[in-house]
Parts: sequence; structure tokens; C-alpha cells
Amino acid sequence: MAIENVSKNTEYNVCVPAVRSKSKGRRIFWVVIVLRIVALTATATATFVMALNKQTKSFVVATVATTPITATLTAKFQDTPAFVLFVIANAMGSFHNLLMIGVEVFGSKLDYKGLRAVTISIFDMLTVATISGGVNAAVFMAELGKNGNSHANWNQICDKFGTYCDHGAAAIAASFVALLLMLIITIISIIHR
Repeated sequence: MAIENVSKNTEYNVCVPAVRSKSKGRRIFWVVIVLRIVALTATATATFVMALNKQTKSFVVATVATTPITATLTAKFQDTPAFVLFVIANAMGSFHNLLMIGVEVFGSKLDYKGLRAVTISIFDMLTVATISGGVNAAVFMAELGKNGNSHANWNQICDKFGTYCDHGAAAIAASFVALLLMLIITIISIIHR
């Protein structure tokens, strides 16, 4: 009788940790999926806000007698290669997160000796680097647009194109959120895979 109780207790002790580790793995899976969805939303928002960022204004450039001569100028993201890089990097981040959500949800049968987990971690790190490069280039150009550069005799433009700069700042903020989330996802992927 005493031996039966010991074997039953041993049996229960063996089963309980297995159930806990499976539920912990399931929780981590859902945390990563939610983080990827939020990162996808942030990168897509940054992409669309910057890609649609455009402002047109008319300025008086001269006055002949009493007639003002105006010039119409347009500020758009395509005029700055750093902003083009920003849009491409965030679009790639969006595509990566969309693809990884599909792989996480539907690709559980495709794992071969942990190769899927290693591949996902590597691509996550590459995406972090890509988004980081794009957002840092955009921040540099935004700072130049906001403050100018007196040494190079470059004037600021944010005092003239306020809406354009505000939209750019919102896109950069969304991209920084996506970058932070991708760092967290990468850390989780490396630790828990």
C-alpha cells in the first residue's frame, strides 16, 4: 500500500512539470504573436505615414512694384534618400513580421531539429538592423530639417513646412516603437527557443 502511494506521487510529480512547461511555452508563443502584431502595426503605420507625407506651400520670393511673385514648393519624402530608406526599411519590417506570424502559426510542422527557431532568430536580428538603419537615417535628416546647419549654410525647413515635419516625426516615433518591439521579440526568440 505504501509503495503504491509513492509510485502514484512520483507519477504525479513527473506529469506536473511537463504540463507547466507546455503551458509556459504556449504563453510565450502568444506573447510573441501579440508583439509581432503590434510591431507589424507600428512598421506599417510608419511606412504609410512617411510614404504619404507631402505638403505644398506658396511663398513670396520677390515683389515687382506692388505685385508679389510667388513660388510654390512641395516637400515630399521622395526628395530625401534617407526618408526613402526609412520607408523601404519599415516596409521590409512589416513584410518580415507578417511572414513570421504566418510561420509561427502555420509552420509548426516544418521544424527540423530547431532549424526553424534559429532561422527566425537570425531574420529577426536582420530586421532589427534594417529598421534601426532606416530610422536613424530619418532622425538625422529630421534634425537637419528642424535645426538646419549653419556651417554648411543649410536653412531649416520645419518652420515653413510644419505639417510635413509633424507627420515625419509621427512616422519616426512609430518606427522607434517597432524597433523596441523587434528587440524584445529577438531577445525572447533567442532565450526561449
